[in-house]
Amino acid sequence: MGVLASLFGKTKTPVRAPASDRMAVRAFLKDCSIEVMPRTAAKVEDFKAILAPGTRVYIAHIEGTPIDEMVATAKRLADDGFEVMPHFPARIISDATVLEDWIDRYQGEAGVDQALLLAGGVDKPHGALSSSMDLIETGLFDKKGFKRLHVAGHPEGNKDIDPDGSDANVMDALRWKQAFSERTDAQMALATQFCFEAGPVIEWADRLRAEGIDIPIHIGVAGPAKLQTMIKFAIACGVGPSLRVLQKRAKDATKLLLPFKPDEFVTDLALHKAANPDFNISHVHFFPLGGIGKSAEWINEAREV
Repeated sequence: MGVLASLFGKTKTPVRAPASDRMAVRAFLKDCSIEVMPRTAAKVEDFKAILAPGTRVYIAHIEGTPIDEMVATAKRLADDGFEVMPHFPARIISDATVLEDWIDRYQGEAGVDQALLLAGGVDKPHGALSSSMDLIETGLFDKKGFKRLHVAGHPEGNKDIDPDGSDANVMDALRWKQAFSERTDAQMALATQFCFEAGPVIEWADRLRAEGIDIPIHIGVAGPAKLQTMIKFAIACGVGPSLRVLQKRAKDATKLLLPFKPDEFVTDLALHKAANPDFNISHVHFFPLGGIGKSAEWINEAREV
């Protein structure tokens, strides 16, 4: 178990984790971000009551969500003082004209100057754009003065990009993005899919550094959720080897109804970061699979030393 398990799990004899470990976790969670969708954001009465001031909030753009709803959500969050980072999924953007319209609306109505660029989970592109590289090559984000651009990272590979199970195409794309990061004024980062096991993530991050890819990594973490919910999302999102952490827990019938929390994963990464300050995972990004409120509560408790 991670050192935070006794803080957030239900145990008969709670034991507070060592102060040094709690400090490491607190430092690791500094400036962490969280993801919402317009429909989930609409259920939150007051974001300021649950999120730290200035938190970066990604807004996921799922196929079929009207741009009006995306922009309205961005404006609400910006008005509340949060840093807003909408998704730009290339495959649901028909052309550069539509892309420029979206950018102009986000900037004009919500003051947005940062974005997550990704291919998007759509099999057939709506137009000529099909990857984050296509979005970048339009030149619009540089032209419009975006200060921060994030792109996707895949610690456990991506079978949509590399059907053969390798990571050859993923790595080629990362090298391209590294080259772009060296010629753009925008700050870049790799925002990854959520994972559940620290060891493979550390190995992946170290490998990127060894291969000359020094774009900072914002590691994806799944917020607290029922185990069944977690497994469903993990399979749907293509989580790889670290899915075994959930499968192992699922074998214990006494834990099936308890929420699965990221205590161990976050703790292990935090302790590694504390021992290796140059480690290239710089931030944590939360996917609130069990609800925004539950993730925010976990984050706020973890920050209490």
